[in-house]
Amino acid sequence: MSTGKINVSVENIFPLIKKFLYSDHEIFLRELVSNATDATLKLKHLTGIGEAKVEYGNPYIEVKIDKEGKKLHIIDQGLGMTADEVEKYINQVAFSGAEEFLEKYKDSAKDTGIIGHFGLGFYSAFMVAEKVEIITKSFKDEPAAHWTCDGSPEFTLVPHDKTTRGTEIILHIAEDSTEFLEEHRIGDLLRKYNKFMPIPIKFGTRKEALPKPEDAGEDYKTEFVDVDNIINNPEPAWTKQPTDLTDEDYQSFYRELYPMQFEDPLFHIHLNVDYPFNLTGILYFPKMSQEVQMQKDKIQLYQNQVFVTDNVEGIVPEFLGMLRGVIDSPDIPLNVSRSYLQADGNVKKISNYITRKVSDKLKALFNENRADFEQKWNDIKIVLEYGMLTEPKFYEKAGDFVLYPTIDDKFYTLSELKESVKDIQTDKNGKLVVLYTSNKEQQHSYIDSAKEKGYQVVVLDSPIVSHLIQKLEADNENLTFARVDADHIDKLIQKEESTLSKLSDEEKEQLKGVIENFVPKANYTVQIEAMDSNSTPFILTQPEFMRRMKEMSQTGGGGMMGFGNFPEMYNLVINSNSDLAATLLKAEANAQEELVKQALDLAKISQGLLKGEELTAFVKRSFERIK
Repeated sequence: MSTGKINVSVENIFPLIKKFLYSDHEIFLRELVSNATDATLKLKHLTGIGEAKVEYGNPYIEVKIDKEGKKLHIIDQGLGMTADEVEKYINQVAFSGAEEFLEKYKDSAKDTGIIGHFGLGFYSAFMVAEKVEIITKSFKDEPAAHWTCDGSPEFTLVPHDKTTRGTEIILHIAEDSTEFLEEHRIGDLLRKYNKFMPIPIKFGTRKEALPKPEDAGEDYKTEFVDVDNIINNPEPAWTKQPTDLTDEDYQSFYRELYPMQFEDPLFHIHLNVDYPFNLTGILYFPKMSQEVQMQKDKIQLYQNQVFVTDNVEGIVPEFLGMLRGVIDSPDIPLNVSRSYLQADGNVKKISNYITRKVSDKLKALFNENRADFEQKWNDIKIVLEYGMLTEPKFYEKAGDFVLYPTIDDKFYTLSELKESVKDIQTDKNGKLVVLYTSNKEQQHSYIDSAKEKGYQVVVLDSPIVSHLIQKLEADNENLTFARVDADHIDKLIQKEESTLSKLSDEEKEQLKGVIENFVPKANYTVQIEAMDSNSTPFILTQPEFMRRMKEMSQTGGGGMMGFGNFPEMYNLVINSNSDLAATLLKAEANAQEELVKQALDLAKISQGLLKGEELTAFVKRSFERIK
């Protein structure tokens, strides 16, 4: 028997580990099962290269609860340790490095992660255990060893009669941690952190129905047998080659990841790179709503199949935070407790790689089956539009597959759209005007006016559209976007010819004065325009610049100019060639007021702006007229 002190120069290593190294006590199980997995995989490697002259077999890891004895066992069939190795790897805590660790941590709770080299994962056991035992038998022909430590620097190391290869860790659970003797708690933790570990993990048994015998009678009762309850999937889809997987394999893995999701994803992207860093994974595009939902907990990060976190900020570009799936990389630099990411050049490379891979996949999907891509467009566009705004590398490639659908359900890339409308929608100054609607129903009358002229109207209805078109205009010379209700159609795309007015300049001024008497100046700017006599007499428009700035300030950006608090301002455009214009000029003052109010209400209805009390009054007034 040998006794001794763990090789650290200060005797408070365990309180320090508890206090600073691991903020979350539950991860002790992740660390111990990870160690057991490493020991098993190392043995696999050594037997593979002929260095370990033993049979590898079909090893598994077992987690057992002894509630009465207040013990938790983690048992592996890996390479095990000799007494000398226990002395080296457990007692000396990665040699003198622990002194540096203590020096760094005795006065400070700052976790910089430099201690990732110290191999301290095993010591997380002392966060929940008052005593820890290791019983281990090496694959080498040497006696088993039994190490015991009660959380102080003292330990004992004695021989043991264990004859089977591998290591058993026994945690004597402390009084303040008895939750870790509950089956459901341990089961939940194993499913959270170890669901996809590469070695099978046994946790208890479960009942399995035996197949019904062919000669079974009507009164046959199903027989059950106890089988090992393996709680993990050691070969998850992302560890396989894409060529070995079918679409159904990807869909079923999605359901395994997200059992509460009832809709299948639209498509997936399989990530697989081994240079200049290692990274595998599968990202899924779910159906998206119109909102920019940064669901930062939908992509799971693994390190060698060990779950680390579902906060992938920094690794995954921000716009892909709306996706779901898994990323696994041994090269992601995490602090020793794996609780947060460290600043590192590799992280940006990984983020750039993922951006490129997603861009390439989208382009391939678009090229391979454009009709299918178009069908899915509305369910994915918010991610792609957000990516164009936030990720320059994605923006560079987006022109190949980002679509602009028209109200007639035609889909164009930007270059196709420009080609399609350039002959008819270029104004007298040589600017190509792309007309768009943000709401087909609400802006129907304006769309109608545009269609009468033979113009195309595209549908851009996501909440970030104002930011996006601002960027597109900046990057495309002589291109401008105009919402169909931003002005009368003849003003949106101005041609050389102009419509003659039936009213003289004096009459136009007189008409303007009549209308300004009855509409609030704070909300409306009255404009008299000569238009086709069949055009609507009163049209409400909202200036493109003002509206765009307001929208941008509401969705972030542009707010520094104070547009977010700006009152709603509209242009009230009066068609001087309409019959109503002529009637207004001849009418008595009372009649003028009634006509203006009615016409303004009708213009507001066409914009969906007549609501509440005003709408009630309009309906009542209209009914009185048809008595």
